[in-house]
Amino acid sequence: MIDNIVDIAQIIFADIILSGDNALVIGMAAAGLSPELRKKAIFMGMALAAGLRIFFAAIASQLIAIPGILFFGGCLLAWVCWRFYGELRDHHAEKAEDALSAKGYQGSPRKQLWQAMVTITIADVSMSIDNVLAVAAIARDNTSMLIFGLVLAIAFMAFFATMIMKIMTKYPWLSYAGLVFLIFLTGSMLYDGWPEVAELIKNA
Repeated sequence: MIDNIVDIAQIIFADIILSGDNALVIGMAAAGLSPELRKKAIFMGMALAAGLRIFFAAIASQLIAIPGILFFGGCLLAWVCWRFYGELRDHHAEKAEDALSAKGYQGSPRKQLWQAMVTITIADVSMSIDNVLAVAAIARDNTSMLIFGLVLAIAFMAFFATMIMKIMTKYPWLSYAGLVFLIFLTGSMLYDGWPEVAELIKNA
């Protein structure tokens, strides 16, 4: 019972941090656009992120069954951690919040919507995969816990991502706590996933 409560708390925290960070990336990518294009990019980015989480959640069992996927997910999550650390260090969250609230941070008018969407799409794909794998790494063989975590991730991204990002911006210690947790989760995924990768290398 206690183990289940701890797992649920970890899943909720992982979903909150990854959804908020995803929203922050979308805000940063949209910040250089004109106000009209910015709103469009933010809407499309949020919709894409929620849609990708639904897609990866639907194929979660097949995704998890791919040999070495846990290690690969750990590598992706390590990249997310590094980028997240850079954002915290350079105080990029404030600029992202300005973009999301349509304040005057417009950047270069030459920047096109498609350029922002390329950045957003790459981030959305990697973070959606990581969100599914992070939940799977916590849930392990508990299918009910896995489904709960993925449904929660979709709900957070679809309805609460912007609010979560604003809270993380207002209380920076939450972002650092989230970063520490993501680093711990990355290490767990790399450690647990390495034996499969080593076996693949050995048999290659």
